Amino acid sequence: MRTLIKNATLIDCVQPTATEGTTVLIEDGRIREIRPNGAQIQVSDATEIDLRGAYLMPGLWDVHIHPDYLSLQEMPLADQVTLFGHRMMAALTESGIVGLRCAGAHNHMDVAWKRAFDSRQYIGPRLFAAGHFLTTTGGHFLTSGHALECDGPYGFVKAIREEIKSGVDHIKLNLSGGILGPAWDRHQNSFLLPDELKAAFEICHLREFKVMAHATNPDAVKHAIRLGAHSVEHGYIMDDECIELFLKHDTWYVPTLSISHLTPKQATNKWEQLWAKHRNYSHALCCRAEAASDVHRYWFEKALKAGVKMAVGSDIRPLKDAALLELGLWVRDGATPWQALVAATRNGAAVCGMGSELGTIEAGKLADLIVVEGNPLERIDNVRRLQLVLKEGVVVSDKRKVMDNAAEFSR
Repeated sequence: MRTLIKNATLIDCVQPTATEGTTVLIEDGRIREIRPNGAQIQVSDATEIDLRGAYLMPGLWDVHIHPDYLSLQEMPLADQVTLFGHRMMAALTESGIVGLRCAGAHNHMDVAWKRAFDSRQYIGPRLFAAGHFLTTTGGHFLTSGHALECDGPYGFVKAIREEIKSGVDHIKLNLSGGILGPAWDRHQNSFLLPDELKAAFEICHLREFKVMAHATNPDAVKHAIRLGAHSVEHGYIMDDECIELFLKHDTWYVPTLSISHLTPKQATNKWEQLWAKHRNYSHALCCRAEAASDVHRYWFEKALKAGVKMAVGSDIRPLKDAALLELGLWVRDGATPWQALVAATRNGAAVCGMGSELGTIEAGKLADLIVVEGNPLERIDNVRRLQLVLKEGVVVSDKRKVMDNAAEFSR
């Protein structure tokens, strides 16, 4: 199967430029040839897509997600599993999110959907599963339903072995508290004892499983990096030594700005305002988020300027809105649109071990692509003006007809 994309303005996420008049040939799900500046590719049996100057770029990634936080009393498990799948498929088709990395899901519903998407039973994003996230008794975010409480070195070792047996891609360890938990769950506090930390990381290294480390204060961040975490999530409070360790150990940082930034008082545009209104945080949680926001912003910007490897992860729902909101917050907090785009494309794929196959538009790579109407290098919110989504070269969402019909109706 061949697809020829013509008259594209290419943002390949390799160079910070938009190249007009680009032609791209896709064959058997991979990008075979790219020709800029109006050069044509002659093929006789390809399906042609004329973009009329619209912007072709890699699909987006959100590398810190969860299902909705619902108890089994609020919604039966079967319905929760179905809802999670629907949310992920909507993220692909409605927002162009081609890759997701889960940071915790009860009953291994992420493993189930990963297998369903990989086997092509359903059309959805590429999913990387964590199963439950692991914390201590009285640890972080027990009310989410996605946590497993572990105690002692062998408590963690046993739980990690169970997660591996269940088919996860990586292990999520919650080393510290959070912003949006109960009163005793505070992000400035760490939870694991040294022997628990050592045992948990040691078994992950022995089994060659990457650790996704929830670390929210300097002590937790440093422990995570020194013990070999693949990525550090959140980093609400850090210090200069944390930044030095990120660079020394080449560790990924996923800042999840949405957690501290999206309260009604902090909303700066219509999308943020709508999300905050719908989420309806309690006054107490809003106060906690707002108290943490400036420090979070400071260390995000310092890490960015220092050249720490960073990727976009939202940690909020619904998934079709989450990464788009996070991208806007990156730019609000000092990232350029180019830095934000790279974090949500090339770096997202790299965090998930797919950098050689996805995340940029280059010959030989898989064709998970999106088309947007405006230039996101000029204004990051233009990623919202979605026209097309392709997975391995196959169109899975086409909004151009809807747009054309709407324009015709308005005349």
